[in-house]
Amino acid sequence: MSSNVALAECYALRLKPGEELRTSLLKFVTEKGLTAAFVVSCVGSVTMATLRMANSTSVQTLDGPFEIVSLVGTLSGGGHLHASLSDKNGTVVGGHVVGDFLIYTTAEVVIGNCPNVQFSREIDKDTGYDELVVTTPKF
Repeated sequence: MSSNVALAECYALRLKPGEELRTSLLKFVTEKGLTAAFVVSCVGSVTMATLRMANSTSVQTLDGPFEIVSLVGTLSGGGHLHASLSDKNGTVVGGHVVGDFLIYTTAEVVIGNCPNVQFSREIDKDTGYDELVVTTPKF
């Protein structure tokens, strides 16, 4: 009997005030040559956030500060991130991260990577969006 074992590598980094979250994470992934990177965890805060709302072309730029209460998604192949942010009253807003996520105090991020897997994005004829394509090596 044989078993398949999937292993992930983990990387931790801290973004500092004024850095842009999405750009910084994509740069880190490119510099490290990560081919199947994803967000494991992120805590921190932002002064500004730009989100595309669900099932919409509507983009909102929000002035903070906001706590990052969730950041999920893939980073390789151009990335696809969603975030939830809370304001001083605890009101939460979320959506697709499109940029301008400017760090307020910090962002502590753990990135996972699946070695020997490749993430890419291709237009899906059913959705009309760039969707995740996962390629694995043939053994």
